[in-house]
Amino acid sequence: MDILILLIPLSLVLVGVIAWVLLWAAKNGQFDDLEGPGHSIIMDDDTPHDRDDAPKT
Repeated sequence: MDILILLIPLSLVLVGVIAWVLLWAAKNGQFDDLEGPGHSIIMDDDTPHDRDDAPKT
């Protein structure tokens, strides 16, 4: 029973930290575009680029 004196405040602090992190992330726009990074991997630029160190013919 003595461990509850430590675990209950510790769990409340942990819940508070998690809530603060989630609110901070929502306020700073971390959840605004959830699909964009996934689409940017698929829709990459496949055009070949000229390399500067390639031998000129």
